[in-house]
Amino acid sequence: MNSKIRFLILLPIILILLACRAFIPSLIPPATHISATKNFPGKPTSTFLPTYPSIPTSTFTPTSIAPSLTPTKVLLSTQTPTLIPLTAQLSIFENLWTIVNDTYVYPDFNGLDWNAIHQEYRQKIATGLTDEQFYLAMSQVISQLGDDHSFFLDPIQVAEQDAEYQGKHDYVGIGVMVSAVPERQHAVILSVFTDSPAEAAGLQPRDSIISVNGASILDENGLLQDIVRGPEGTSITVKVQTPGEDPREVHLTRHRITGDYSVVHRVITTPDGKRIGYILLVTFEDSTVDEKVAATLQEMNADAPLDGLILDNRMNNGGSNTVLEPMLSYFTGGNLGFYIHHDEQRSLMVKLYNINGSSQVPLVVLVGSGTTSFGEIFAGILQDIGRAYLIGTTTDGNVEILWGYDLEDGSQLWLANETFLPLNHPDQNWEQSGIIPDLAVSGEFDQYSLDNDPAVMAAIGYLSEH
Repeated sequence: MNSKIRFLILLPIILILLACRAFIPSLIPPATHISATKNFPGKPTSTFLPTYPSIPTSTFTPTSIAPSLTPTKVLLSTQTPTLIPLTAQLSIFENLWTIVNDTYVYPDFNGLDWNAIHQEYRQKIATGLTDEQFYLAMSQVISQLGDDHSFFLDPIQVAEQDAEYQGKHDYVGIGVMVSAVPERQHAVILSVFTDSPAEAAGLQPRDSIISVNGASILDENGLLQDIVRGPEGTSITVKVQTPGEDPREVHLTRHRITGDYSVVHRVITTPDGKRIGYILLVTFEDSTVDEKVAATLQEMNADAPLDGLILDNRMNNGGSNTVLEPMLSYFTGGNLGFYIHHDEQRSLMVKLYNINGSSQVPLVVLVGSGTTSFGEIFAGILQDIGRAYLIGTTTDGNVEILWGYDLEDGSQLWLANETFLPLNHPDQNWEQSGIIPDLAVSGEFDQYSLDNDPAVMAAIGYLSEH
């Protein structure tokens, strides 16, 4: 088994340890690993060796099985590229079980009898499983850990996530990035792809998709259904709702999407003439995000410096440390805390990279129930060192750091190996408490337009006074 190191962090589907990369385009990072909670891995071409142990790869993880980026994500593949012999299945399982046994962040396995799991699944594999059944069983083994972070990807899922991490999109659909909102039975649009059917139809971030051709966009478990994509040239009817308006039907024709999505941003001028920037952060799992935010910061400061900046982090489900660290570097630098594994710790060191005053601009970060993984760590760090004022609602607490392990068949294990310790408040346990805002303001991202969003209004008020 080969371990690979990546530069990504936190995310809701696969975890990666990211190292501060300052725009490194290659897929295999240097021999350093910094992990983040739940995100997708990136690197389909690595060599897979059947040996263990190995050093975990740093990469980013996805959180839970409900992806926040929908264009290309289908987490449970129904096809597998090869027929895996029984001996290979047993070898893969033994490697996976041993990695968990030796490196899992919780030595008590969250109260699970890990030896009993070994017996149960080895016997199950020995009875004979198809490739699909085998990969499902491996996913079930990891899900039994119950940490809501760790996960298993089969080889097809690995390739899908690798492409997503590289920011490469090639699929047939309407060109939107969405996140499920189970409590309101819809999916909210986070970004719209350039030159897409969605853009042509006038769909906007914060619009919600309720159904497609009469079928709910979410299944009975509140997960996104893969019903927006389909054959090129086919038409669909999408029920959409803009905050504060009645639902409407939009007719769209599916096209091939190979473009990119933009970072949603705006410069807001207050009545007293202050220029307040607004940037929506939706993921750290795309390795191009930090570069896009850097370009956005340059653009917003081109005419005149900003008097304040709002980072809307309420829908950021995490990703990779290779995005987290450059993102932090725009606003601060130095030792920002510690990654903890059992009794060992290592510092998160970030080199400041000031972009037109980004390191000094008064900063508000919005947080909420959709802020998870590296999204939480990002906000928590900026609050802990006194760099940002946090507004919104308390996050759920999902900040374990995942390390990625390549298995011999090309599948991957993303395992919670570390937790994060704040620099100035080491007594805080973000996994238990979540990130608690300085100012509590209710209201979710999908319920309001930018112009009447209570959290945004509170942030503008705070920045106008500071």
